[in-house]
Amino acid sequence: MRKLLVLALVGLAAQLVDGALGMAYGLTSSTLLLFAGIAPATASASVHLAEIGTTLAAGVAHWRFGNVDWRVVARIAVPGALGAFAGATFLSAISTESAAPWMAGILFVLGAYLLVRFSRPLRPRAGAGGLRGRFLGPLGLVAGFVDATGGGGWGPVATPALLVSGRLEPRKVIGSVDTAEFVVAGAASIGFLIGLGSQGFLLPTVAALLVGGLIAAPVAAWLVRIVPAQLLGATIGGVIVLTNARTLMRAGELGGAARPAVYALLAVGWAVALALAVRALRRTRRARSTVDAALSTTAHPAPGPTARAVTAPAQAAEKADVAPVEAVPRLAAADR
Repeated sequence: MRKLLVLALVGLAAQLVDGALGMAYGLTSSTLLLFAGIAPATASASVHLAEIGTTLAAGVAHWRFGNVDWRVVARIAVPGALGAFAGATFLSAISTESAAPWMAGILFVLGAYLLVRFSRPLRPRAGAGGLRGRFLGPLGLVAGFVDATGGGGWGPVATPALLVSGRLEPRKVIGSVDTAEFVVAGAASIGFLIGLGSQGFLLPTVAALLVGGLIAAPVAAWLVRIVPAQLLGATIGGVIVLTNARTLMRAGELGGAARPAVYALLAVGWAVALALAVRALRRTRRARSTVDAALSTTAHPAPGPTARAVTAPAQAAEKADVAPVEAVPRLAAADR
C-alpha cells in the first residue's frame, strides 16, 4: 500500500510538471520509477500505458478549446506511432543491464536539454505556410523512438521543433503534440505487450500513476498561473540530470573521488541554469511591461509624429532583446 501511494505521488508530480510545461510527464515518471528500482522496459511500458489515459483526457480538452491542428496530428502521429513501436520492441529485446544505461543516457540528455531550453527565452523564427510532411514525418519517427526507448521524450523532442519553426501558433503546437501522443502511447504499449507480454506491465503501478495524474490535472492548471515555467523547467531538468547521472556512473564503474566531483560539476551547472532562467524571466517581464506601456501610449498618443508611437512596441522589444510585441503573449502560452 505504501508503494502504491508513492507511485501515485510520482504520477501526481509528473502531471504537475507536464501541466505546467506542456511536456516531461514521461521523463519525470520514468526517472522516478528507475530511481525506485523498477526495470527500464517495465518502467517505460507502465508509463506509456498510463499515458493512454492522461493523453486522451488532454487531447479532448485541447480539442474542445480549439488547440488542435488535425493536419499536423495526422502527419506526426502515424510516424510517431511507428517510431514508438520500434523503440518499444528494441527496449524489450535487450537485457536490463544493457537497457538501464541506455535509458538513463537518453533521460540525462533530455534533462540537460530542459536545463538549456528553460534557461533562456524561446525566439521562434518568422515563417509562412504550413508544416510539410517531409518535416513532420521524420520528426515524429525520431520523437516516437526516443519516447519509447527513453521512457519519455515525445514532448521535449517534438514540441520545440514545431515551436521554433514559427509556422504554427504555440497553443496549437502544444495541443497537436499532446493529441498525437495518445496514438504514440498506444503504439508503444502494443510494442511492449508483444515484446514483454502482459507481465511486462505493472498494473498497480499503471493505476497509481493514472490516479495521481488525474488528481494533479486541475492543480496543474492552477499551478501554471503562479509558477514560472522557466524556473520549473530548469528545476526539473536538474533533478533528471542528477538522478540519471547516478545510473550512468554506476554503469561506467566510476567510483572513488570521481563521483563527488561529477556531482559537484553537475550541481554548478544546475545552479548556473537556474540563475540564467531567473535572468531570462526578469528580462521577459521587463520587456512585457515596456511593451504594455508602449501600447498604452499608442492607444492614447500625445501630440506629435504618429510614426514614433506606431513603432514604439517594436523598438521597446528590440532594446529588451526579446520577441516583438505580437509574440510576447504567444511565448507565454507556449511556456505553459
